[in-house]
Amino acid sequence: MDIPVARVPSGRVRERTPHVDAAIAGPAGAYAVLLGAAISTVGISWDVEWHRDVGPDTFFTLPHLVLYSGSALAGIASLAMVLLSTSMQRAGRPVPPWMGGTPVRVFGGIFSAPLGYLVSGIGAASFLVYGLLDLVWHSIYGFDAVLSTPSHVALFLSISITMVGTVMIFAAARERRWGRIGVVLAIPILMLFAPIPVNALDNFTLPVNPVVVGIVLFSPLLLLIGAGVLQRAGAAVAIAMMLGTLQAALWWFSPWAAKVYASSVGLPLRDGLIPSPPKLPSGAPMFLIVAAVAIEILFWLSRTRGLDARKMMLLAGVLTGLIVGLTLPVQQSLTDPTTPLSSTDVVILGLLGMPLGALAGFLAARFTVMLHTLAPVRKELR
Repeated sequence: MDIPVARVPSGRVRERTPHVDAAIAGPAGAYAVLLGAAISTVGISWDVEWHRDVGPDTFFTLPHLVLYSGSALAGIASLAMVLLSTSMQRAGRPVPPWMGGTPVRVFGGIFSAPLGYLVSGIGAASFLVYGLLDLVWHSIYGFDAVLSTPSHVALFLSISITMVGTVMIFAAARERRWGRIGVVLAIPILMLFAPIPVNALDNFTLPVNPVVVGIVLFSPLLLLIGAGVLQRAGAAVAIAMMLGTLQAALWWFSPWAAKVYASSVGLPLRDGLIPSPPKLPSGAPMFLIVAAVAIEILFWLSRTRGLDARKMMLLAGVLTGLIVGLTLPVQQSLTDPTTPLSSTDVVILGLLGMPLGALAGFLAARFTVMLHTLAPVRKELR
């Protein structure tokens, strides 16, 4: 096959480099970032279980390396997509907004970065910076036995930013099938991870467990955002089912990996360790599918009867917060035999769930609008 050539002013001949097809690069970059976020979630679940079952760790442990590799993959993929977007603009080719969102100028126009990839890339870059801080922390204090150290909290926030960018990337491509699938996958990953940075508040004396507050707030918020972004029947149920699938996988993997790794490096488990559910997956609301069905009914009423969408989002938030708050103590009692069911906890979390759910509904309505503006809707792609 003859290779097309182009003349340059000096008379020399150079090959024409074919441009990268955005239809291929778009989903490839998006799922690479998603894979990085998923690997980070596996790493943090493993690391949390290691802290519970074994205790101390150093900087260079296998769970840490898995965690770092996930963030590195997301960062490299984000950088590649930013460079591709910059190259396309400089070549005079339009960058489709569904490829990570509308491009924004960075460093005075040196780079053109799709907004979703800019956010995920910033999260990954900050993770590397705070990873160095964690190395310094371990160098000074040695072993770490808790999650709420400054370096850990900074790392958790960085990963959360990357996961938010992942949701933005797929939300921009919501009119494409791969984008809708990505939203259903990305939302549960962020839902699992979002309460972890709240561990920073464990250093304060508070009347309620801050992590529980985070679960009751973030679960309805993210479920409503996912359903609102997709605007399709069954979206909330699909997200809740995916969360359950991830929860089941990590429920098996985390304790198994912690024990196998401890045995391989010759470390014993903690003295007096009693059987208990793995912390990260057991924190995800197991009864979220009930709330998802309620959301589907409310959204169906909104579509068929022309009800105010924001009011329905607020009502869905209150109902979801109430369901999550009421069922968390039941879930804990069912999964942990050492924790009896307390009617007081049920009442307190139920009452707490309603205002937190209202806040989730209020924020979800506005975040959904923001995510929709990442890319205009093209009717022909429906």
